[in-house]
Amino acid sequence: MSRWARGAAEIEQLIATRHLQQVTGGQANGEHLVDRAVRTLATAAEIAPGDPDSAYVLAYDAARYSATALLAQQGLRPTTSGGPYAVEVALRAQFGDGFRSFGAMRRRRNELEYPSGPGETTTTDEAATAIADAERICRAARELLSGLSIF
Repeated sequence: MSRWARGAAEIEQLIATRHLQQVTGGQANGEHLVDRAVRTLATAAEIAPGDPDSAYVLAYDAARYSATALLAQQGLRPTTSGGPYAVEVALRAQFGDGFRSFGAMRRRRNELEYPSGPGETTTTDEAATAIADAERICRAARELLSGLSIF
């Protein structure tokens, strides 16, 4: 299996700037992260009616686990300096706009976690949309995993 070519220059730049690092062995397997995403999504759906803020954050976490799984499968992981933004950049560079919702979710999650005022909350509809977006990202990640090799 050959290296995933699309977005290679962006990935090399993220490695050079230490926003991503290369990993080997068991760390280069994303399957467990997709499994974790599925469990997190189930929890998000369960609590959404009573706690949409937490459900949104959990939906984002599930999307992040799924996205990070794709990188792990390629022997990559975000560093503390790159964090979720590096994951977003790597996703878009390699897999295109189908992962656009991850960036929007990341930004909205930051608004909820670091509110600018006391009224910064989400609705059950917004949480439901986030859960649906995270489910799509999770499905896409599961489908892509087997076609990825070490970068």
